[in-house]
Amino acid sequence: MILVTGATGNFGSKAITHLLKKGVPASEIAVMVRSMDSAGTLEKLGVDLRIGNYDDVEAMVKAFAGIEHLLLVSSSDRGAIENRTKHHINAITAAKEANVRHITYTSFIRKEGHEKSAIAGFQNSHLETEKFLKDSGLTYTILQNGIYQEMIFAFAGENVAENHTIFFPAKQGKAGWVLREELAEAAAQVLTTEGHKNKTYILANTVAIGFEQIAAYISERLNEEVKYTNPDITTFSDVLKNSGVPPMYINMMTMWGTAIAEGTMNLEDNTLELLLGRKPKNVQEFIGEIYG
Repeated sequence: MILVTGATGNFGSKAITHLLKKGVPASEIAVMVRSMDSAGTLEKLGVDLRIGNYDDVEAMVKAFAGIEHLLLVSSSDRGAIENRTKHHINAITAAKEANVRHITYTSFIRKEGHEKSAIAGFQNSHLETEKFLKDSGLTYTILQNGIYQEMIFAFAGENVAENHTIFFPAKQGKAGWVLREELAEAAAQVLTTEGHKNKTYILANTVAIGFEQIAAYISERLNEEVKYTNPDITTFSDVLKNSGVPPMYINMMTMWGTAIAEGTMNLEDNTLELLLGRKPKNVQEFIGEIYG
């Protein structure tokens, strides 16, 4: 039996959909939710609803009872409110106590020197989790997911079509943007096929691109020129601050823009293509659908 954590989130819910598409009976899929009130449409799918959360090891031990394969969807990182690393260690600890056979963990891509990157805390959390998982004695598959294509418009701004400008401090940095939907599909493939024991997969796209190329793709679809403007960090922060953007979001945008500029996510790989059995959707196709 397979259990999916984070089942009400974007990734977990998509993974469940792909498991069902692959013919896994709903009765063979369990999901962990914080409460029955948060189950939403999951109950209608006929999957096995189990109560638990990353803060409560004892509750997770009960939730993981009888589970052979656990899809551990990484926790949201909210600082003191939710500690990503502690949540993952709790889940792995509970899985071992519940005699789960195998954990598939959704990690994040990283390159040599990531310890000094703008997103070092984020990446080191995944590194610490991977080490704890490998040392746990459980068999595992680690999915080092690339940055989502869906994040492009969070960085570029939702009004690109109106203002014809991408204003973001990513310099000439590139990333191997991947579609979250396809990463969830790849996870379902790993969960339902053999040959993934103690493997680590880099799930980036086959071509990495930067915001100059993204601007060109948007220009092509709009038939109007969209310019990419690369401000320095101070200018970027001041403009967002003067626009009323909360400091938390300014810090987040600055952090990810700097990380892209550093080349932290400039990785190209064909493993996702192999798992999907087709080429993953590229950014040009993604943008074409957005402005379809």
